Amino acid sequence: MITSTGNAKVKQLIQLQKKRKARDEAKVFLAEGLRMALEAPREQVLDVYVSESFYNKRNKELKLDAWGGKLCVFTDSVFAHVSDTKTPQGILTVMRQMEYKLEDILGREKPLLVILDNLQDPGNLGTILRAGEAAGVTGVILSRDCVDIYNPKVIRSTMGSIYRMPFLYVDELPQVVSAMKESGIQSFAAHLDGKRSYDQESYTGGTAFLIGNEGNGLRADVAKAADTYVRIPMCGQVESLNAAVAASVLMFEAARQRRE
Repeated sequence: MITSTGNAKVKQLIQLQKKRKARDEAKVFLAEGLRMALEAPREQVLDVYVSESFYNKRNKELKLDAWGGKLCVFTDSVFAHVSDTKTPQGILTVMRQMEYKLEDILGREKPLLVILDNLQDPGNLGTILRAGEAAGVTGVILSRDCVDIYNPKVIRSTMGSIYRMPFLYVDELPQVVSAMKESGIQSFAAHLDGKRSYDQESYTGGTAFLIGNEGNGLRADVAKAADTYVRIPMCGQVESLNAAVAASVLMFEAARQRRE
């Protein structure tokens, strides 16, 4: 059992929690909480850390000892020190980062994609992945300057969808949108200049929704690459929706059409 916050493993976990560079260099990410641990693909799990009280209460039920050399127990105070939450559940896994290629995402039959341009809020990204899985989205493509998908706040917000939703960061979104056209995927930009309501278009074929930055929307070159602009009609004095809400409206309209 590890009892000191000065331990090398503890220091490493703190670095992985706080720094994207550390995560990317090690090609790992942290998933905290029981649900995240239970849903984790076993082949991706590198280490499992638990608090002393969690181990004592749940070891027999969860067969924690079956993790063997991957399992490490911290005192409760040390676990709280490495946790990214105010009320830690007592279990944290170190996961191998996922690896996807563009052809993995574009090559599916009638794909339903979400393209994110400079999205910055971790909660928005995590919610989009979770809602996307629920709506049948087959992949997410992100501009290189989007928030890190392995940010602990993003991971928590996905509620496990990070394990199942293919995603890819790219350097040039306009080029990717052009590649989608060649694959027969029609792109729709959520844009205030849209002439038609989002529910007046068909999303039953290969479809990609372009969602922009929370404050500034889509960059001009990205929006220009889209086939069609669509708008979400709103009442009152509301001018725009939260990025995750807008994405969810579009994704679930596509899901509705595809069920019929």
